[in-house]
Amino acid sequence: MATHENLNVLPNPTPTPTTPSPAPAAAPAHRTLGATGPSVFPIGLGCMGMSALYGEADRAESLATIHAALDAGVTLLDTGDFYGMGHNELLINEALRTAPAAAREQALTSVKFGALRTVEGGFTGYDGRPEAVRNFLAYSLQRLGRDHIDIYRIARVDPDVPIEETVGAIAEAVEAGHVRHIGLSEVGADTLRRAAAVAPIADLQIEYSLISRGIEAEILPTARELGIGITAYGVLSRGLISGHFARDRALAPGDFRGMSPRFQGANLDRNLDLVDALRKVAENKGVSVAQTAIAWVLSRGEDIVPLVGARRRDRLAEALGAAEITLGAADLAAIEEAVPVGAAAGDRYPAAQMAHLDSEH
Repeated sequence: MATHENLNVLPNPTPTPTTPSPAPAAAPAHRTLGATGPSVFPIGLGCMGMSALYGEADRAESLATIHAALDAGVTLLDTGDFYGMGHNELLINEALRTAPAAAREQALTSVKFGALRTVEGGFTGYDGRPEAVRNFLAYSLQRLGRDHIDIYRIARVDPDVPIEETVGAIAEAVEAGHVRHIGLSEVGADTLRRAAAVAPIADLQIEYSLISRGIEAEILPTARELGIGITAYGVLSRGLISGHFARDRALAPGDFRGMSPRFQGANLDRNLDLVDALRKVAENKGVSVAQTAIAWVLSRGEDIVPLVGARRRDRLAEALGAAEITLGAADLAAIEEAVPVGAAAGDRYPAAQMAHLDSEH
């Protein structure tokens, strides 16, 4: 018979006191995109900058950033078929193929379509015809390597095609199983109502930040009346209110911000003065400027999911930290005082692009 000695254990071992490990922080509660959309992590990853419009990106770091986002619980990956003329969709395809199966299965793709490009990279308009919708969709599914897209939306309203026809074509793709949910992008309240009368709309993707608050007057109330969620892009205004943009920063060739009115001359100085004021609020709270700006968007309602355009893992980690921040009444009042409504200098796009925004008319 075995003895305690030859089992190399004591007959009645005395437990060694240990310090209990702290409980892991609870994961941020998911948010539902509208009345009919999917449940998602409260912050989504906008992938555009990994392929276009902000200068050259590091491919390896881009892939690592997507993987880090998925590992952190992020579910919504936002892209457009015209970001790098398909490059961004192929990048997401690669990231998902090389991610662990569990992370790959939780990923949801949000895709914008319709922008017409030139070989040189110019934009020549938008195409929302039903036959174009079907064409764009076929190519996106191939590039993404998926049998469906979770949220599909035209990037800008085609002025020559009624929104009812464009949304109707996406609704047909939903019925066929190629798309799960219908979204919209940068549309005004009237267009939102017309689209919602055709088929359920999960969310409206639109710029919303401390310095871009135009949706609060009419668009946001209409979306809420119709049960449509908001995916807010530009929450850091393309880095302008991130706390990392220097007054003397030289922009790379092809960087969109080189043409953006808010980054020009006196406008830039005025806007960075606002950032300096916001920095004081952030420092008093013990968080970063970027986290404060993202947390402010999160505080606007459970129906709003901010998209962050992180291209690096360190920026991603900073952004995701905003989901752990609670802004009290005093914090919100201090933020409003630092960055009053309408205080930003310059439009959010150059005049030619502003003309394409149904949301601004």
